Amino acid sequence: MKKIALILILVLLAACTSVKENLTISDQEKEILNSKDQQEVTIADEETEYEIIIIEPGFYAWLNSIARPEGYYSQNFLENRNQIYVMNWNQRVLNPTAFNPNLYELQINYDPNIDYGYEVNYKLYNYFIFFQRKYNQRLGPFFPRI
Repeated sequence: MKKIALILILVLLAACTSVKENLTISDQEKEILNSKDQQEVTIADEETEYEIIIIEPGFYAWLNSIARPEGYYSQNFLENRNQIYVMNWNQRVLNPTAFNPNLYELQINYDPNIDYGYEVNYKLYNYFIFFQRKYNQRLGPFFPRI
């Protein structure tokens, strides 16, 4: 009986282990991720007077060539993912001994009760995907795929 229980436990443990996906990055994306182009991307919504300016080398080119086009994701999808990413981002900002403070410099004030509009959520979400792919980070349970 002990052998059956042990085998059952081993089978359950094997079933519970996660499969680690490898991040596949094309040559074109590698070139953009490594570029020094510092063209800024402005994330703004006039109604909420909310604005973020991202000056991250390569993000402008990545957003316009690699990222899924506007309209690909629903606003609800983007808001849900952004809430998770912002929460994890802010936790890392507050813990500079465990996470690189050069990567996680400033907190992001993202209130899930405010409708920031599609464009803000789209660009913020894509920045998080870009950031995770460029710096090999995971800001949540989702694999940062395109």
